[in-house]
Amino acid sequence: MPSGHSVISQLNLTSFMGRRNIGHFTRRGVPYEQSVRHFAARAFVQTANPPIRARGINHVTLDVSDVKRSVDFYQGLFGMPVINRQGTTSAGLQIGNGPQHLGLSTAGSNAPKINHICLAVDNFNVDRLKTILGRHGITESEAADPMRLRVRMRGPEAGGGKEGTPEFYFRDPDGIVIQLQDPRYCGGAGPLGNICTRPEPSPKKGLIALRNWSHTTNSGSDRARSNKFYQELFGFRIQAYQGPGNPVFGFGNAGQFLAFGAGGGQGAAGTARPGTINHFCMTMDNFNPEKVIKTLESVGIKPRGSAQGTPGPLVHYISMRMENRGGAKEGTPELYFTDPDGLIVQLQDTTYCGGGGVLGNVCI
Repeated sequence: MPSGHSVISQLNLTSFMGRRNIGHFTRRGVPYEQSVRHFAARAFVQTANPPIRARGINHVTLDVSDVKRSVDFYQGLFGMPVINRQGTTSAGLQIGNGPQHLGLSTAGSNAPKINHICLAVDNFNVDRLKTILGRHGITESEAADPMRLRVRMRGPEAGGGKEGTPEFYFRDPDGIVIQLQDPRYCGGAGPLGNICTRPEPSPKKGLIALRNWSHTTNSGSDRARSNKFYQELFGFRIQAYQGPGNPVFGFGNAGQFLAFGAGGGQGAAGTARPGTINHFCMTMDNFNPEKVIKTLESVGIKPRGSAQGTPGPLVHYISMRMENRGGAKEGTPELYFTDPDGLIVQLQDTTYCGGGGVLGNVCI
């Protein structure tokens, strides 16, 4: 856990949350040192007309060991309808009113992981995107290497159109997979993937109602390089800092963001470790950590306790992000739990923007 975080698994937060800022997403300055503000102004000026304009997170896809088990788990907790089925080994679970969703695909013989992030972008056109990415050094190839792109034509056998539904993927400098699609994409048929049948209702009502995506936090070998790459390609604005030199890149109009942390570096043989998507975060109304913890424990998700290292499956914990990392003076509570495969999920308030305040909703 980075410096500036205090981790707790069980805590009476009633009095603390009683002081929370319950206002809407706020673009006010957070109390950083003047040097940090100056660094932000010099290094990361928002691009007025970026090469690619992202409107939000469309979906995040998980590779899981048992798709049915994962569907049952997420539906039991959140009551998510099935918005798409791309063949017999995957399912898309709708978030809020859609088309945003959580994708679940079989990991097969591989270890479970967060496979990729999909961004909804303006003016989706395969040839246009190829040209833009080519200008940024990304070339077309089937090789699973950094700085490569590929287009998948998803056919009817996988829920796509008769002529194929184009799905556009590229790998960033650390090999993290990013998908780009039209904002109306629902994982269905048609040239834009926006033709989906009526969602299949969840057999379970769910205990927490999700509203939308918040963010993903990603680890690479060179944070500064990642920041520069994404800012130049998408023109992301900086909406908060979680420590000096650690910007939160916002896009769209709902406080959504991507964040890049250290965690790659060199492997044992001196080769760069591939980048990873550390966790994803979804939002809910009336976020109260104490109540959420009780709900998680009611479905068998237990406190992590004092265990160190990577958390195992079905545990929960809270990280208090302190003032030196852009949090509240008393700490901003950030709530995490793991699914049946040990993949890390974060839950926050609908107004959360990765900034200060008790709800993390005070941003630049």
